[in-house]
Amino acid sequence: IKSGYGLSESHEARCLVVARRLGRELPLSVRTTSLAAHALPPEYEGRPDAYIDAACRWLVGQRRAGLVDAVDAFCDTIGFTPAQTERVFRAAAALGLPVKLHAEQFGNQEGAALAARHGALSCDHLEHLSDAGIAAMRAAATVALLLPGAYYVLRETKLPPVPALRAAGVPIAIATDHNPGSSPTLSLLLMIHMACTLLRLTPEEAWRGVTVHGARALGLADRGTLAVGQRADFAVWDARHPREMAYVFGHNPCRRVICGGVERDAP
Repeated sequence: IKSGYGLSESHEARCLVVARRLGRELPLSVRTTSLAAHALPPEYEGRPDAYIDAACRWLVGQRRAGLVDAVDAFCDTIGFTPAQTERVFRAAAALGLPVKLHAEQFGNQEGAALAARHGALSCDHLEHLSDAGIAAMRAAATVALLLPGAYYVLRETKLPPVPALRAAGVPIAIATDHNPGSSPTLSLLLMIHMACTLLRLTPEEAWRGVTVHGARALGLADRGTLAVGQRADFAVWDARHPREMAYVFGHNPCRRVICGGVERDAP
């Protein structure tokens, strides 16, 4: 769960407090990401560097309060520059926090390569990702996090370079990107379908995207596969083959959910 819709110190912290509460009160594992560098609030119009200064200061309090597991930024033609993003990443590193990045959604700012240099957990969107960015992500073991819901809602026409990512061996994750602006969906199952139909992933790639590679994008190495010694997080589906969930859409054949070894009500 990311912040990024408060854009003030108190409201960004409130987003993270709510996320932490969800992790305590619901049978879920919640990882929080501070995304204050998401957009420029009106009171900072014409002063993006001053806002980045403020966002970096807020991180200190968020870290001290135990509210944040990672730090993200929006580096794009309508977001922040690579230089401004670099400042956010340096602030995160000083606090011992890993980073992620919204990169190459609307244009190529070489944000993915910048994020890879900082050992980013993931780079998100990536429609305009370059070959250099792919090579950098591969070298850094950074996950390519594709967001088919946003691609669909925004009526994008430029596909992320899935064949090149596949050929380079860059792990591909899939997420809902649930947000009120560009991806108002809560269905990860629908994202599996869209990843195959819109982004041209195979069903196996889509399933890996929401399991083992999704866990890697969150910095979690103890889950994502059904294996001895891994955390017991898994779902039981009413289907003959996993590819059925990528093929049929608009239904939910989930029958059982195990979270941390404890059974919870199926959605």
